Amino acid sequence: QVQVVESGGGLVQPGGSLRLSCAVSGIIFRIYDTAWHRQAPGKERELVAGIKNGAGEVADSVKGRFTVSRDNANNTMYLQMNNLEPEDTAVYYCNAEVRSTYYQLNTYWGKGTQVTVSS
Repeated sequence: QVQVVESGGGLVQPGGSLRLSCAVSGIIFRIYDTAWHRQAPGKERELVAGIKNGAGEVADSVKGRFTVSRDNANNTMYLQMNNLEPEDTAVYYCNAEVRSTYYQLNTYWGKGTQVTVSS
C-alpha cells in the first residue's frame, strides 16, 4: 500500500510563511504527478500547485507567493508559502499518482494539514 502524509501546517500571522511537506511511502515503483489542493470552509476544493511531467506549476491565485518543489530521492513534495493572507486559510491536501507494480497505478490522497492565517 501507499501512504501520503502532509505536515507543516499551523497558525501564522498575515505576511508570514509556512513550508508544507508531503511524504509518500509504501510500495512505490514510480511517482508520477503530484499536487497540492486546498479547501476552505464552505468552499470547494481547489488546485493550488503541482509537479506535472517533472515541472512545477502554481495557480494564478498564489503565483508569486507559493513555490512547489519535489525531492524525488526522498519521495517528498514541498509547498513554500510566503506572504500568507487570511484567504489562504484552508486544509491543504496532497495527492500523488503512484505506480506500485506494473499493473497498479493509483492516485492517493493524504488527510490534510490545517493552515490558518490570522492576526
